[in-house]
Amino acid sequence: MTIAAILDGKGTDVVTLDVNTPVNEAVTLLAERKIGAMPVTRDGELCGILSERDVIGCLARDGGCTLDWTAERLMSSPAITVTRETTVQEAMSLMTENHVTGLPVVNSKSQCVGIITAADILNFEQDHAEEASEV
Repeated sequence: MTIAAILDGKGTDVVTLDVNTPVNEAVTLLAERKIGAMPVTRDGELCGILSERDVIGCLARDGGCTLDWTAERLMSSPAITVTRETTVQEAMSLMTENHVTGLPVVNSKSQCVGIITAADILNFEQDHAEEASEV
């Protein structure tokens, strides 16, 4: 099974940050959307990911001035990504190896077309296991 199967059911609404977005605005978006990370783009092309872990680490190390910095300064780059054709097993291996819970899904132009999380995969597999047991 590929990531496409999960994205097709989940949707591809992705909120991204521009590299110049102030960290305080990024934190507000993370909190409002109840998400742990957001892709960071430059001219529509994925160039990194900003996570709660990135923000907390910088706050602990550098203090409150971190909130005035840009997303580019704090983001993890390059982002670990998958494509719609990546298998679910490959995606889970990448998450495990890199200690992350989600991955941006990119197209051939390095544009972010979705986000896939470990929870998305587990929910998809659980839903399909229930459907199979009902047959």
